[in-house]
Amino acid sequence: MIKRIATEQLRVGMFIHHLECGWMEHPFLVNQFKITQQSEIDKVLQHGIRRVSIDTERGLDLQVETSDLGEPLHIDLELELPALPELAEAPPVRVALSDEIHVAKQVLAEASALMNNVLSDVRLGRMIELERIEPVVERLIQSVLRNPGALSCLGRVKQKDHYTFEHSVNVSVLLVNFCHHLGLNRRTTRDAAIGGLLHDVGKVHTPDEILNKPGPLTDEEFAIIREHVGNGVDTVSAIAGISDLSLAIVAQHHEHINGAGYPAGLQGEQISQVGQMAAIVDVYEALTSTRPYRLPMEPSHALQRIFGWKNQFNNDLVQRFIQCVGIYPVGTLVRLESGMVAIVVEANPANLLRPVVRVVLDTRRDMIVTPRDLNLAKPSVKDRIVSAESTARWKINPNLYI
Repeated sequence: MIKRIATEQLRVGMFIHHLECGWMEHPFLVNQFKITQQSEIDKVLQHGIRRVSIDTERGLDLQVETSDLGEPLHIDLELELPALPELAEAPPVRVALSDEIHVAKQVLAEASALMNNVLSDVRLGRMIELERIEPVVERLIQSVLRNPGALSCLGRVKQKDHYTFEHSVNVSVLLVNFCHHLGLNRRTTRDAAIGGLLHDVGKVHTPDEILNKPGPLTDEEFAIIREHVGNGVDTVSAIAGISDLSLAIVAQHHEHINGAGYPAGLQGEQISQVGQMAAIVDVYEALTSTRPYRLPMEPSHALQRIFGWKNQFNNDLVQRFIQCVGIYPVGTLVRLESGMVAIVVEANPANLLRPVVRVVLDTRRDMIVTPRDLNLAKPSVKDRIVSAESTARWKINPNLYI
């Protein structure tokens, strides 16, 4: 049973189902977890969170105590369960970015090769075999759970000629990260990852001259582009063992909650939660990629753009996604108030504006410096980020330093 209680009633052993606060107002890596020590309760109280929801089936129930006046403590009504069930256990132990980056390179290469082969098979009319996809997806998930930043920052280095399958791999990685951040279980995460990999397979039937057109599309060309969703659904629904959740991502990743999306013009709750998540991820990944008609946006600018499209996306999920990837994701080049240029190497969930950065360049002297790490969240560190910077402008490859 889900119960709302005052934070003063929290006890070690309870399972927090929902923290009733804004997306930047709590210090935890996930939104649902079991309280294992008093310090976690102290953090909830220190951040001014007044009420939470607990799951009494996954942790201790509220003990109805009696006050001096003999009146029982108040317990609010049961809340509605979320759309995606079976939430994950406590977050896994993470490893350092430098330890995971080499493994992540192998996983990314393997996933990219897989998608290249899958798209080739679809072009030739061959059936996609789920058994070929699942082992790669499992390794992808394991890498994200060990360190979400490794695959994400590697995925930012893209080759223009390989956009379709690299985009699909990156959408899959981001969906895994998003699911993990929301506390969703392994099966849901796996099916979302598969859906992310396959969400654009219908584009193999779209002419290259339309996909890669450097200028605006005509109405007729855009109508052809829209057909990729239906083509993708036809292809993916024929895969033996494919889940409804994976298929929903393929079918709904261009639907908008205001009904202005395609192909079905679904609105609000007509779109599954995972479909709404995929729509956010797909747009973010596209905005941060090089396309024939524009240069990539810096992640912070892309997130700002998405946040402004409140009528298109679920606002709560947008906020959760921003908290998930960070306003300055790992691998982002930033300029500090001191004039130093640095690379974000670790997000700070408690303060997204103050991540851990690796200083690499002094703009005042126009010279490379010996890399050193700064945790901008520490009170002793007075520096702060003033802007995201272009890697091309400074001719810096962040992955060389990570």
